[in-house]
Amino acid sequence: MKFNKSNTPHHTLTVGALLCLSVFPSSGLYAQTTSNDLKEIIVQSGRLEQKQFDAPASIYTIDADTLRNSGPQVNISDVLNRAPGVVALNRNNYAQDVQISIRGFGSRAAFGMRGIRLITDGIPASMPDGQGQASTVSMTSADRMEVLTGPLAQLYGNASGGVIQTFTREAGDKPEAQVSLYTGSFGLQRTDWQISQRSGNVGLVADYSTFSIDGYRANSSAERKQLNSVITVDAKPDTRFKFIVNIFDMPIANDPLGLTAAQLASDPSQAGTNALARRTRKTVKQEQVGAVAEHRVSSDLKLQARIYGGTRSNLQYQATNAWTGLERRYEGFGLQANGKTSLFNGRSMNWVVGTDIDHAQEQRQAGAASAGEKSGAPTRNELNEASNRDYFAQANWSLSERYTLTTGARQSEVTLKSRDDLPTPVDGSGSVTYKATSPVLGLTWHAQDNLNLYINQGKGFETPTMVEAAYSRDSNNNFVEKFNPNLQASRSKHLEIGSKWLATPSTRIDAAWFQIDTTNEIVAALSSNGKTAYDNAAQTKRDGFELAIRNQHTSNWRSQASASVINATYQAGSASYSPPNGNSLPAIPKQQLFASVQWSEKGFAQAGQKPKMGLEAGLDVVYRSSMWANDANTATSANYALAPSHTLLNARVRQRYQIGSARVEAFVGVDNLTNKDTVGSVIINQFSKQYFEPGLPRSWVIGVQSQIPL
Repeated sequence: MKFNKSNTPHHTLTVGALLCLSVFPSSGLYAQTTSNDLKEIIVQSGRLEQKQFDAPASIYTIDADTLRNSGPQVNISDVLNRAPGVVALNRNNYAQDVQISIRGFGSRAAFGMRGIRLITDGIPASMPDGQGQASTVSMTSADRMEVLTGPLAQLYGNASGGVIQTFTREAGDKPEAQVSLYTGSFGLQRTDWQISQRSGNVGLVADYSTFSIDGYRANSSAERKQLNSVITVDAKPDTRFKFIVNIFDMPIANDPLGLTAAQLASDPSQAGTNALARRTRKTVKQEQVGAVAEHRVSSDLKLQARIYGGTRSNLQYQATNAWTGLERRYEGFGLQANGKTSLFNGRSMNWVVGTDIDHAQEQRQAGAASAGEKSGAPTRNELNEASNRDYFAQANWSLSERYTLTTGARQSEVTLKSRDDLPTPVDGSGSVTYKATSPVLGLTWHAQDNLNLYINQGKGFETPTMVEAAYSRDSNNNFVEKFNPNLQASRSKHLEIGSKWLATPSTRIDAAWFQIDTTNEIVAALSSNGKTAYDNAAQTKRDGFELAIRNQHTSNWRSQASASVINATYQAGSASYSPPNGNSLPAIPKQQLFASVQWSEKGFAQAGQKPKMGLEAGLDVVYRSSMWANDANTATSANYALAPSHTLLNARVRQRYQIGSARVEAFVGVDNLTNKDTVGSVIINQFSKQYFEPGLPRSWVIGVQSQIPL
């Protein structure tokens, strides 16, 4: 298969336009709808629970049915592509995880997630320095996901360009077992085994899943096993405990590396330079436990405490005939009080105050390798530490029947330390402490019962991660293996203006315009074969518009669409690393579109109810414009760094049966129906110009799921 850089699928854009048109409601269908009340969905609005419709922020929810309809439920990028403002790139490289960014934050990540806060069941899945791993999220047992963008996200502290929260489903009243089996293209195999049971005041959900794949590209096979278990204990009517256990084991994930433009055009299924000869790969194991306690003191006061801890081990073999590994231990706890009070004018105010204290410590080593095995003594041995001590507060004050004031702030202190334990003449040790106050102020005008307009602004900051501070650059643009305390935290100013309109009880339209000005943006200045040195750019500017529409035309037909337009550029200024003024930030497409139409033979179920029997089908359109892979924005034939735009068509069909007391569901999904050549993601500023990670050609997956009462 040949990859054409000028490939632009015009005919599928027409299909996408038609799907978008189908999202807008027809007045003749209003009376027939039996959809859920889109005004009553409760979400985390900053640090406070609030109706999504009333929240002065861009918050997108993904329900359990959408998660299940994504297929084998391995990559969160499969569902996050429908959230406006989110760029969800699947590297198809399980050694490096998916690449997620929100309004441009997190786009520089060469692996894992950074710049975005990831939280599962109230427990942080991001480290104090802002680095997280999306692969540890158990999609198979998740009840919903929430994506928070904009100024309110800054109340979660360091590196909160956006917040992604996942919530495990709770045990139902009746015990149940669930088994899911999937098989698909490129040797994909997926199994999931769940039990759900409630005994008195104790509920249990236990989920064990496995995943393996040979991979589309050479040297891209992977295996995973994961256990996610949540126990809830309602000790008293006003006291609840939640215990979470999550174990993630990836014994092998081969790394196919990125491709140059020439390699991509020649054969996108090949592995990158030296990947096969040097057996590039990674192994990961993570174990985490956590507990959340909630106690309601009165109808107007609730207390919450959370504590967690875990370990993580990584071992990676790189194309430079080198290996790197770490043994991490992390822990943290948090306290918060939520209350409701009346102020001098008799208007109500909801408030929250709290603290988060987190710590992570890892022994990181590296050394030479030969043919993918360790060779010789370690050449790097250091103890890295990251910690934070934060305090936060937020209040939503009802000024009048039509106006609500939202205000809040977070005081953060983040410390990074590195102790060089290798006896060499050059001591790579160092430490740095970052402090910041992140205020937020917003106002919501409840213009009508079905229309809210809001404006908010805030400040945020993002420290380097320990990995980003590990290397420096010298005057000749060469790597210096020494902790970089001179790397500054980036500071951002956010402004957002938005509207939420419930056109009918079954039609919801959200729109938001935003502007973000950042100083000392952290950028990948030099990257080559597993090593990346970072620097600060003087200024960047992001402004854009987001639109999300959900509509249920009838009980049998529903549709949704989301669109994002963002202009993210470097601005002139004095800095040691200065891309040309006006250049686009890499890995951020200027336009994105997601559109979906779904049909159900028996009608879609109401919220909280099990899906109805019968046939369901859906068609999705995913469009992403071109994006740069380097700060220089070069597109010459010798130095091509532009990932072209593409449009994908994805189809889903599900059939549900009732066989005795068991519910059985058959699933068929086909992605990239038109078999387009695409770039799945890019490796920013890669020194050898191996920027591109190919997307998958046409691929399929079939599955069967059974729910059996116990």
